[in-house]
Amino acid sequence: MADISIGNTAPDFDLPRDGGGRVSLADFRGKPLVLFFYPKDDTTGCTAESLAFTALASEFEKAGTGVVGMSPDSVTCHDKFIKKHSLSVVLASDEEKTTLQAYGVWKQKTMYGRNFMGVERTTFLIRDDGTIGTIWHKVKVPGHAETVLAAVQNLAR
Repeated sequence: MADISIGNTAPDFDLPRDGGGRVSLADFRGKPLVLFFYPKDDTTGCTAESLAFTALASEFEKAGTGVVGMSPDSVTCHDKFIKKHSLSVVLASDEEKTTLQAYGVWKQKTMYGRNFMGVERTTFLIRDDGTIGTIWHKVKVPGHAETVLAAVQNLAR
């Protein structure tokens, strides 16, 4: 597992994305990237988070920043999720969980006394030079996209 500390180089990825095609870290070279990891398409928190990033998409674009969401769901699942909620963010599919592991977000979790492996909701702000600028662990969805946007806007200053 790569060292995922602020200031370190962000782990590379090249994955299938919604609508066909691929998305990679290299696609964003020279501009900042918000990479948000979420557990599952079409669940309450993940839908709210994806809708919040979609609502601010034009602001992220104005700031010259890409936004990519990633989960272990399939591209087919992502396509349905996007269509159902009119999402405008890119969704990457990491069914093999290699990128999830590289970023340290594939973790043992506990719910209702049961242990299982899953995605810990985490967001990374990757600077235009490919290094990690900010990490938000165990994200609480309300207000999160706005907090990330403010961090992006501070980068531009």
